[in-house]
Amino acid sequence: MAIEIALAYILDLIFGDPRWMPHPVKGIGWLIKKLELFLREAIKNERIGGIILVILVVGVSWSVSFIIIGLAYSINGYLGAILSIMIIYTSIAAKDLDIESMEVYRSLKKKDIISARKKLSFIVGRDTYNLEDREVIRAAVETVSENIVDGIISPIFYAFIGGAPLALAYKAINTLDSMVGYKNEKYKDFGWASAKMDTLANFIPARLSALFLPLASLLAGKDALNSWRIARRDGRKNPSPNSGIPEAAIAGALGVQLGGLNYYDSKANLKPFIGDGIFALEAGHIKESVKISYISSALFLIVGAFLIFCIGRR
Repeated sequence: MAIEIALAYILDLIFGDPRWMPHPVKGIGWLIKKLELFLREAIKNERIGGIILVILVVGVSWSVSFIIIGLAYSINGYLGAILSIMIIYTSIAAKDLDIESMEVYRSLKKKDIISARKKLSFIVGRDTYNLEDREVIRAAVETVSENIVDGIISPIFYAFIGGAPLALAYKAINTLDSMVGYKNEKYKDFGWASAKMDTLANFIPARLSALFLPLASLLAGKDALNSWRIARRDGRKNPSPNSGIPEAAIAGALGVQLGGLNYYDSKANLKPFIGDGIFALEAGHIKESVKISYISSALFLIVGAFLIFCIGRR
């Protein structure tokens, strides 16, 4: 299992998510849309409908991958392993996080704020059309920090626990949250279960990130002690019980301050400040946060593989 996860991680580092390749998330997204339409019509209680949506989408994602991988293994062990690797590979998003955030970085280095705002809009949910350089940098660093857990550590964590089927089930939970887990009028009830399930699924990986990010910061030449200190001090300030932890760890490592005023669909949302702001935010902090994301995920993979090896020897 550890070898399959390591190979999946390496595939992601090399290829990312090629746009031409069929991706399970697209299928999961299609299923969510179809079931949402059906459940809203069939069940008048939106919260119950949302709970059923989560059960069906996560259940189908896990079951289909489990059955397909099982059939593949029954035909040929190598075929089963390859399919397992490919599913885990599609659940990890380290390379795409790098590519998309570095596009913002390069636009800022060229002093093309219009391009930077546009490219930022592809990876964040907040309004970006009127952001100045510093706010673009803050948004990019925050999304890199948050996605270290959502896009890398969590899928690897669940792959170690339950292989490819559980990694894909996690991806289904994450996709549900991104599609319906909003607190607006349309989804506050229907998306309640999706948001809660995503919070629950990321609870342990987010707290594990508080251990690995300071160590990764040390290896990246950043302030590991401050990363640990700020993660402990400010990690719970964010309204999200999970995303604040990696954001605080990165803020401490880089010596910057994150959080503040954001706009979503022109509505103001003030988030608590995280970090001490020892240094002013600069475009280079995006690059540094990406570097830390790679090191922390590699460390997490190595430690996880070592633990699996030790358990297997017992």
